[in-house]
Amino acid sequence: MSMSFFECAMRPKLKLFILISLAVPIVVPSSNLSFDTTNSNTTINDRAVEIFKGNRPLRSGTKRQSSLKKQNRLLSLFTIVKFDNEPCYSSSGDSGICMTSTECYQHRGVPIGSCANSYGVCCLSLSTCGQTIRENGTYFVNAGYPEGLNNTGTCQVTIHKLSPYICQFRLDFERFSITGPEPVNHQCDNDQFIVSGSNPVPVICGLNTGSHMYVDAGTGTSPIILTMVTSGIFLKRNWKIKVSQIPCDSITKADTGCLQYYTGVSGTLKSFNYEPSSGLHLSNQDYTICLRTERNFCSVQYSACDDQMNNRSHAFTLTGNTLGQNPVQANVGSVGSSPCNSDYLIIPCVSSKQGPVASGMNTCVDRLCGGTLNTDYSTIPTTVMSSVRPFRLSFHTNAVEMPNDMGNRGFCLNYIQQPCNANYA
Repeated sequence: MSMSFFECAMRPKLKLFILISLAVPIVVPSSNLSFDTTNSNTTINDRAVEIFKGNRPLRSGTKRQSSLKKQNRLLSLFTIVKFDNEPCYSSSGDSGICMTSTECYQHRGVPIGSCANSYGVCCLSLSTCGQTIRENGTYFVNAGYPEGLNNTGTCQVTIHKLSPYICQFRLDFERFSITGPEPVNHQCDNDQFIVSGSNPVPVICGLNTGSHMYVDAGTGTSPIILTMVTSGIFLKRNWKIKVSQIPCDSITKADTGCLQYYTGVSGTLKSFNYEPSSGLHLSNQDYTICLRTERNFCSVQYSACDDQMNNRSHAFTLTGNTLGQNPVQANVGSVGSSPCNSDYLIIPCVSSKQGPVASGMNTCVDRLCGGTLNTDYSTIPTTVMSSVRPFRLSFHTNAVEMPNDMGNRGFCLNYIQQPCNANYA
């Protein structure tokens, strides 16, 4: 009975090789060994020998004992080598699944290296326009990848769940370079990346290499469709998006409602198409970024990323005219009564003054906008902090920029979680 790729990748099976004494491998595909790999090695050896003896029944009595002795002498020449279908990586950083070369060929994969002490191959699975993705760790790439794509059209792939126990798809943009938004209102009028069949996901464009999305897989069997719309010539256009299937009980599963999900005590958050020299934040964005609360950490500190491309930092520029070299002050407020009503970042009860808010020594706001990271009306960037858990940020932009808003890049923030016993004095 043949195995599905789900059995291979999501519930790792043991691969079996039988090696002759001179280390010459003889492959025994697991699909030909119709036994339970949870049994003892003795059972595995007995059945492996039956295969090599042509499945001939053993004889009884003295002849049977003689036959068993011959089997034992045969087994002394062999060693059972086992390895799991685990993630693996090539020297270039590409990731795949460790499997036999035969399985890689059967799944239309490309060997990118060896694994399991060279008994297996690291298999890279690529899908492009018009194809279907069912395997975990498959890459959605442009036609002609790794070459660029310089034409007008639509490239679409369909994602199916490996099993009913898949709750999310994670999309890692290992390469993502398409035409950016138009400069007036920052609309993705030319190239677009669209996710359909799930909860609402904003349309994005531009440069997003290194970013990611979590997409709800739903409770039924309906597929998720990824669509890349391209328009005209753009020499740098190419994409390579890794599609990971996240089981419902996985520790890597994002919290509900999170388009982006970060783990670890520290890291960097960026709005889509953030790029300090020429990137523009995108219009019509409305999504939530989540940080996993690490054990014994009770607050998060945020600071603007370094900006080496400009005389003044553009690492936090959401509203106002930031095309010039004069700093644009921060605007702040609380939800419901705020000057930040068009484009803004929500960080619940965030303050730029260190000290516990609950003690009455400090006040906080909820919305940040303007051209400087600060919770005061200031042109001097500062570090801000929030103790509201779970740690979440919400980013919203409307459909209009000019004439009031010009040249805004979006945001790039470094975050560091703070321990519960931190001294804020």
